[in-house]
Parts: sequence; C-alpha cells; structure tokens
Amino acid sequence: MWIAMRHKSGGGRRPKKKIYHRVHELDRVMELQKKPSLILRLKSIIQSQKSQSLLLRDLEKQVGFVQKWNFMAAIERYPAIFHVGGGNRAPPFVSLTEKAQKIASQEAEASMLMEPILVKNLRKLLMMSVDCRVPLAKIELIGSELGLPNDFETSLIPKYPEYFSVKDINGKACLLLENWDSSLAVTAREIKLAHEGVLDTARYQRKVRISKDGNFQGPYAFRVSFPVGFRPNMSYLEEFERWQKMEFPSPYLNARRFEIADPKARKRVVAVLHELLSLTMEKRMTSAQLDAFHAEYFLPSKLLLCLIRHHGIFYITNKGFVLFLWLLWEHFICHGGSCDHYLEVVLIRGSGVLYGFNKYSYGGLVMIFLIPLLKWHFSVVGQYNKFLAFH
Repeated sequence: MWIAMRHKSGGGRRPKKKIYHRVHELDRVMELQKKPSLILRLKSIIQSQKSQSLLLRDLEKQVGFVQKWNFMAAIERYPAIFHVGGGNRAPPFVSLTEKAQKIASQEAEASMLMEPILVKNLRKLLMMSVDCRVPLAKIELIGSELGLPNDFETSLIPKYPEYFSVKDINGKACLLLENWDSSLAVTAREIKLAHEGVLDTARYQRKVRISKDGNFQGPYAFRVSFPVGFRPNMSYLEEFERWQKMEFPSPYLNARRFEIADPKARKRVVAVLHELLSLTMEKRMTSAQLDAFHAEYFLPSKLLLCLIRHHGIFYITNKGFVLFLWLLWEHFICHGGSCDHYLEVVLIRGSGVLYGFNKYSYGGLVMIFLIPLLKWHFSVVGQYNKFLAFH
C-alpha cells in the first residue's frame, strides 16, 4: 500500500513517497481466507433454509449473478462438504454432507459454552460508548466478529434483563446498558500488563535504554510489532518512547470529558480502537465496520490516517476484497486466560466444517492457534488441504 505524501523538494528532485510497510504473512492469510469464507457463507445459506438444502436455481437470488459461479465451482470442488441431489424430474439442490452436518451441529453447544464471555464483551462494548447505548443495526453489523448468534436480539438479549434493554431512540432500535459494572471497566491491555506485573508506575520513572523494536515496559505502553522492512532511527524511537510513557484516560471514561486536541485524548482514541478490536474473536474488523461507530465512540474524522500513524499497533490490508484492520501484535500470539473458550467457537463457527476437527481436538487447531501466526497459517492451510485430499 502506497501512501502519497507531499514534500518540499529542491533542485528539480521528485517528491518522495512514504511506504506503508506490509506484513506479508497477514496479507497471505487474507488471500487464503477467500475460499474458506465463500464455503462458510454457502454453509450458512444452506442452514438458513427450512429444508436444510438450497435449490441451485435459487443460488443466484442469494449471492448474485457474478458470485454464483464462484459458489458453483466450490460445490463441485468440495464433495466432502457439499452434496448435490435431484434428478428424475426433481430440481437439483445442494445440501451439507452427513459429516459436515455432524461437525456443524456442534456450533450450538460451543455457543452455549461461550455465552458468558459474549455477554461480558457486549456489556463492555456498551460501557465504552458515550451514552452506554448502541443501535442494534450496528451491533448486527459486527455480530459475527463478536461471536454473537444471528438471532441474538431474541435468543440472547431477553435472557439478561438485568444487563440489557432495547428501546426506540430517534426512530432507531438501540441496545441500552442497564447497570454499570466497574470490574468490567478494565481493558485487555491493562489485564495483560497486570498479569506481567507492569502496572507499578514508580518502577518506570527512571531512564531506560530505548528498545529498537519500539516496545517499552510501562503502565501506559502499547505492545508493538513493526514490520520487517521498517527500521526506525533514534530520533523516531525517542519520540515514540515519550508517547509510550505518556499517561491517558481510560477508554471506559466518557469521551465528552476530553478535548480531542489534547495529546492524552488522542492516545486514548488509540486505546479505544485497541479495546474494540480486542473484543472481537479474530482481533480484526473491516474499515466499514469501524467507521460505523464514529458517533458512539467519538472516533477521529481522519480515522484511516490515525491507524496508519500507529502501524506498529494496527495493520491495514486491502487483501481479501475489503479493507481489513488487524490488531497486529495480539493476532500473532493468542494471549489471555480465555483462549480455550475463544478457540472453541472459532473452531466450530470459523473452521469446523472445513478442517474436520471438533472442539476437543487439542492436537489440531487449538494448539496451532497458540503459536505465532506464521506457523499457524501454514499449519492450518496444510491441515485444510489434507482434509480435502483425504476425502
């Protein structure tokens, strides 16, 4: 990705262009996710039908004329997942194979195990908003990223009236937070630092040597991972260290209390984006999904520029048809105490049908997710190809 920047030039020299350094492993993951995403979408369409099958003539109505041919190619290529029936004057249809149905049926059990975490994350999402409310349409927009069931408005929200309520505000159905829980007003970054014992401010007042990778051990620091091609000089590292040391208000404090021109408030915006992505299953959103929450979280008008400026924390890629934003470091290694629960739903909802593992397969995807992304990426693709080849 090239970011054109104007520079003053002399002597007839052409202005230089600043390069947005890519993380090729993440770009490669996005490219390889196109096919699994297509298969999972078709799986969801089939499961949404009352007969658990879809007439091939109706496929165009669901996905459009152009995409229909990609789906038809997937149906033909993966007979281990999709079964085509019909004939003898019966219209042809597609359904899931018996093995695919068996694996997909475990999604309900995995979702039930995940429900307490989903409820907690939904409460945190509302607590960060300026009015402790978010339109239901916007929650539906990122529902799959949060791990919410498609019918969460009827299956999940009514079960917890002590936490949530739905009200019509200015003609929009909004999800409201019913009570504030201070114990939840702690970010994923703070939880990780507390686990590492890094929240003691007195320990980090003395001068320390600047780390070449930009990481600084302090209570207000963010974990960064610069791309391989990015080599910061000493002046950049000194300025970045001052930014890492600078304190800032919690993302769970109301954004109306701060002036956006204040450097501390601008750093708080980075923390808000960091926390939003931390609440998602795969630590990522599309740029369109993030743009939808400008009003609820007082995000900057030049959001893309803000993300580019902090490229060691976030990563933007245009691979995979849409512009994706990743929480860079956290996607390389799965941290935290809720990893097993998170992986159960990823395994079933994200990859279960494709790879043929169930949530107890600790020798398969679960262990792979706990190692760096590069190894995870190639391991998963290898397992995926083995499964398809075997069947």
